[in-house]
Amino acid sequence: MTAPSQHHATAAPTERALDSTTVISWKAPISFAVITVLLAVLFLTTRHSGDAIFRLSGPRDLIQIPEITLNGPVTTWTCIVLLTGITVVSAAMVRAKRRVPLWLVVIFAVIGLVAFLTWAAAGARTPVIPLPGLLAGALSLSVPLIFGALCGVISERVGVINIAIEGQLLAGAFTSAVVASVIGQQWLGPIVGLAAAAVSGVLVAFVLAAFAIKYFVDQVIVGVVLNVLVIGLTSFLFSQVLAPNAALLNSPPRLQRIPIPLLSEIPLIGPMFFRQTLIVYAMYVIIVLVYIGLFHTRWGLRLRSVGEHPQAADTVGINVARTRFWNVSLAGAIAGFGGAFFTLGAVGAFNKEMTAGAGFIALAAVIFGQWDPIRATLAALLFGFASNLQNTLSVIGSPVPSEFMLMLPYVVTILAVAGFVGKVRGPASAGKPYIKS
Repeated sequence: MTAPSQHHATAAPTERALDSTTVISWKAPISFAVITVLLAVLFLTTRHSGDAIFRLSGPRDLIQIPEITLNGPVTTWTCIVLLTGITVVSAAMVRAKRRVPLWLVVIFAVIGLVAFLTWAAAGARTPVIPLPGLLAGALSLSVPLIFGALCGVISERVGVINIAIEGQLLAGAFTSAVVASVIGQQWLGPIVGLAAAAVSGVLVAFVLAAFAIKYFVDQVIVGVVLNVLVIGLTSFLFSQVLAPNAALLNSPPRLQRIPIPLLSEIPLIGPMFFRQTLIVYAMYVIIVLVYIGLFHTRWGLRLRSVGEHPQAADTVGINVARTRFWNVSLAGAIAGFGGAFFTLGAVGAFNKEMTAGAGFIALAAVIFGQWDPIRATLAALLFGFASNLQNTLSVIGSPVPSEFMLMLPYVVTILAVAGFVGKVRGPASAGKPYIKS
C-alpha cells in the first residue's frame, strides 16, 4: 500500500517542475507607477471637460442596457486615485516577498482603460464608445494572434523556438485564398481552403523541424529564413499569378457569420463570442483541446517532458526527435489554419504581407502568457483590443494623435512582456538541439 502513495508523492513535484517558474519581481509595481504617472500627465496637459457615453448594447440584443454617461474630469481623476492605490498595494506585496496576483493586474488594466476611454471620448466629436463593436472587433483582430500563440506554446513546450509563425500564418492565408477561389462554392470552397491552409502550415513547420531537429541548425536562424522565404514566395506569386488572374485565383468566398440563437443576443458577450464565423468557433474548440491535451493527458506530459528535460525523457523510452517533429508539425497546422482567417474571414482576398507582423506579436503573447495556452489566448486578446481601439477612436473623432494610436498595439506588447510578466522561465530545453549520446 505504500508504493503507490510514494509514487504519487514523487510524481507531483515532477509534474510541477515541468511548468514555468515565476520569480518575485518589482517589474509590476514599477510598470503600474509609470503608467499611472503617464496617465496623470496626459490628463493634466490635455484637459477634456465633456462627458463620455458608453453604449453597452446593440439594436439586435435581447436586453437593452441603458447607456452610461461619465463626467470626464471626475472619472479620470477618480481612476488615477484608484491606480495609485493599486500601485502602492502591489509594491507592498512585493516588499513582503509576495507575488502580484493576476487579478490585481487585470483590475489595474480595466481601471486604466476606463480612464483612458473616458478622457478620449470626452474630447471627441461624437463622445460615444460602442463597447459591443469595440469588443467584437477586438476578437476578430485577435483570431490569427490566438492561433499563432497556440502554435508557439506547443512548439516551445516541446523544445523548439518557432520564429516562423509569421511565415506559417502567411502561407495559410495564401493557400486558403487560392484553393477556396478555385473551388468557388459558398461553403465547400472555404472549408477545403481551411484544410489546405493547415497543410501549408504543416509544410512550413516541416522545414523548420527538419533543419532544427535533424540537422541541428540554429532554430532562430531557420525561423527567420523561413519567414523571409514565405514572404518573398507569396509576394512573387501574388504579383505574377494572383494579380493577373484575380477573378479565378484570388476571389475566395468568405465564411458567413453564424449567430447562435439566444446566446448571440446577450449584450456585450453575444456580439463578441456568438456572432462569429466557423473558424472562430473552431478556435474555441482548439483552445480547450490544447489546454486539456497539454496538462491533462499522457501526450501533454510527454511533450512537456521533452521540452524540459529531453535526456530524462529519452531514458524512459520517449523518442525525443519524433516527439518534437510531430508536435512542431501539429503547431504549424494550427498556425496555417489561423492564417486562413485573413482571407476567408476578414479581407476576402490575399494581399502581400497581409499578416503584418502578427506572428511576432503572437510570440510576445506566448511569453506574456508564460507558455500557457489560456494565458497566451488572453494576451492575444489584449493585443487585438489595443489594435481595434485605434479604429474606434478614429471613428468617434477622438483628438488622440493618429501616430500614437498606430503605435499603441506595440506599446502594449512591450509593456506586457517587459513589465507585467516579471521574471519567467520558459521550457528549459527550448531552442537547444538534443543530440543523443
